[in-house]
Amino acid sequence: MNEIPISVLFIILVVLILLSGFFSGSETGLMSLNRYRLKHLAEKKHGGARRAFDLLQKPDQLISLILLGNNFINIVITQLATLIGLRLYGDVGIAIATGVLTLVLLLFAEITPKTLAASKTEKIAFVASYVYQPLLKILLPVIFLINWLVKRIFNLFQLDDNKPVSADALTSDELRVAVSETSGLIPDSHRDMLLSILDLEKVKVDDIMVPRSDIVGIDLNDDWDDTLDLIPKIPFTRIPIFNETIDNIVGIAMMRKIMPLLMADDFNRDSLEDIMRKPYFIPEGTPLTTQLLNFQKNRRRMGFVVDEYGDIQGLVVLEDILEEIVGEFTTDPNAPVTSFYQDADGAYLIDGATHIRNINHQLNIKLPTKGPRTLNGLILEHLEMIPEAGTGLKIGDYPMEIMQIKNNMVKTVRIKLLEKEAESDASDESGHTS
Repeated sequence: MNEIPISVLFIILVVLILLSGFFSGSETGLMSLNRYRLKHLAEKKHGGARRAFDLLQKPDQLISLILLGNNFINIVITQLATLIGLRLYGDVGIAIATGVLTLVLLLFAEITPKTLAASKTEKIAFVASYVYQPLLKILLPVIFLINWLVKRIFNLFQLDDNKPVSADALTSDELRVAVSETSGLIPDSHRDMLLSILDLEKVKVDDIMVPRSDIVGIDLNDDWDDTLDLIPKIPFTRIPIFNETIDNIVGIAMMRKIMPLLMADDFNRDSLEDIMRKPYFIPEGTPLTTQLLNFQKNRRRMGFVVDEYGDIQGLVVLEDILEEIVGEFTTDPNAPVTSFYQDADGAYLIDGATHIRNINHQLNIKLPTKGPRTLNGLILEHLEMIPEAGTGLKIGDYPMEIMQIKNNMVKTVRIKLLEKEAESDASDESGHTS
């Protein structure tokens, strides 16, 4: 080594420092890759992505390879710097070389390459994958020995070495955050639908069902002439059929099957029973995700929610669940939402039977959804009594006035929105009408 010129030793030293920087930077780049984007690119036959994906399938081997190369080079750098210092300044040169080398390695072999790799993750990682893949094949026996020794150390200290270095699975909350961060990458409407799908598991059929008191159907015990007068007034495509009370539900009839019989003057109790389909029941508390799959499995679009005693609590249709994903829609786009009436001063008159979730969606507010499901239930729980008309109260940040009481229920409520929410609601309406 004494015959090698100092200038050549410096060139070798610089090359080794660059190689050390390559190992440090490529480690950061490969370990910082977005695994889902990487898999997507690999499936599209991107060469660098495919190689990087293959390397990350065995992270223990990859880490061993990088650390083996980096530490070997750093050891050689240390020996070479010591030799240069010794030849230039004697024993004092060893101390000088140690101090200077520490600063140089920190700047050019650690901080700079790792910072660059963090900002140019894919470029650094994909280039490095072309180097590491053949290098891994060459050094595989050495890597295998190192990993075997590591496992023996794990066993010695009774540590678990079977857990993956990086878990690819996301929880629903993590996935929700990932979708929320896609602003600008996918349309807002698509992102909102994806978030709504993730929220379905938190919503129960009880939260969206039509309450028992609002179910409209045909009572087989009614006078048949009254039934004939009622049918054209029913605005639904599926009609519940029951005896005396809705708890004695006997079937569901499709309006599209009833109308031809009416037109042929052949509609009677016998023909109605012939076209009826057996009712479908849903246990209360069923998550919407489960019920959506059950509707698909059983080829149903309507179900009756029952409690633990078998009493009917309400009715759920497939369209109600779909509206939780895509938002409100009606068969007639010009049909008004009859539960909401806006005063001239911007306040809203709302039916007390309206679901709180529906109110929050329509008015973009945040009434509490844990507990009662309807506005009437929320007010009664808050006041702990049946109020009189004209009673004022405030739930959260929202002042309310009870306008009408009927049958011990809050029938109509006037809600005053906050100024910011009122402006937001007004801008949404102007956007829809334009």
